[in-house]
Amino acid sequence: MTTILVIDDDVSVREVLKDLLEIEGFQAIVANNGAAGVMLAEQQVPDAILCDIQMPEMDGYQVLHTLQQNLTTATIPFIFLTANASKESVRQGMTQGADDYLVKPCTTEELLAAIASRLAKHTAFQSQSAKQLNNLRSSISLSLPHEFRTPLTAILTSADLLCGIADEATPAEILEIAQTIQSGTKKLYRLVQNFLLYAKLELLLRDDTRSHALPLGETHEPSSLITEIAKRLAQQRDRIADLQIDLDNAMLACPHFEVEKVITELIDNALKFSEPGTPIHVSSHHNQTAYHVDIINQGRGMTRAQIANIGAYIQFERQYYEQQGVGLGLAIAHRLLTLYNGQLIIESIPNQSTCATAVFPLGQGEE
Repeated sequence: MTTILVIDDDVSVREVLKDLLEIEGFQAIVANNGAAGVMLAEQQVPDAILCDIQMPEMDGYQVLHTLQQNLTTATIPFIFLTANASKESVRQGMTQGADDYLVKPCTTEELLAAIASRLAKHTAFQSQSAKQLNNLRSSISLSLPHEFRTPLTAILTSADLLCGIADEATPAEILEIAQTIQSGTKKLYRLVQNFLLYAKLELLLRDDTRSHALPLGETHEPSSLITEIAKRLAQQRDRIADLQIDLDNAMLACPHFEVEKVITELIDNALKFSEPGTPIHVSSHHNQTAYHVDIINQGRGMTRAQIANIGAYIQFERQYYEQQGVGLGLAIAHRLLTLYNGQLIIESIPNQSTCATAVFPLGQGEE
């Protein structure tokens, strides 16, 4: 049964609302003040809350703010029901995060419609969240074992081979096996480091005091850094001839390592998901507030839905393609830019091209 919590210091209002809700098939629980309402909400976690604003000790705004600080109660649909009809009061209530604002006296139809609307929206939100969580679980279960197993298999196989032929192997054969072990170790190391970095970034994004934990610094002459990264990654894939670089300089309000990580992930992604012989265009421009780095490739591209769902552990269309990587690169770049007040913009035409734009804020000397 759907439970509605009513918080109001007027006993007659509480009784009327309780009777009305029970007639309509809801389970109604009531609190005679804000503090009692918060306690009931935390104990019973109702499906929706009707709350007065003008109450002694703890008013409705304080109730809403308190419930928003608790993960258990933060997403409960919250409806103000008050006699205060001023525009300022309505605006304040909605600005602070209330889901609706009803003015007393309201009709039964208005009240029930507001409750039904907010419950339906909340149900849709929970359904979407559950779907995303299931997709995440599926993506983890499908991709993680493969991603860890691939480099580990190469390392173990090569090590076993080396042990078996150690007495008779030539230096060239030993070198070849050692290089295979080294390559697998580097892939595994990068994968683990990316997972650890992503977890750290997720925690920082949820921390209101994250500004104190962020590394400080600026990046001067980013064109040299970006050029070095692009050439190094292209060389690793034997695609130097595909590079087209056109960069300018500015001072970025972002530390060197963070800029390097963002650019590395975006260029690596462009190389990974485009065919050899197709161009990779890396360019930049800046205005009075931001430095834009555009990385364009002519690969398989992404749909709007895929762009909207960029996140960790997701490698789109993995069932059709076998490129290494679990989709952490774009997620890490996005979160790093967000933490430093930048932006990741992706525009793509499926099966034609993709442009990933990293927007970095300028340092004070460039404003």
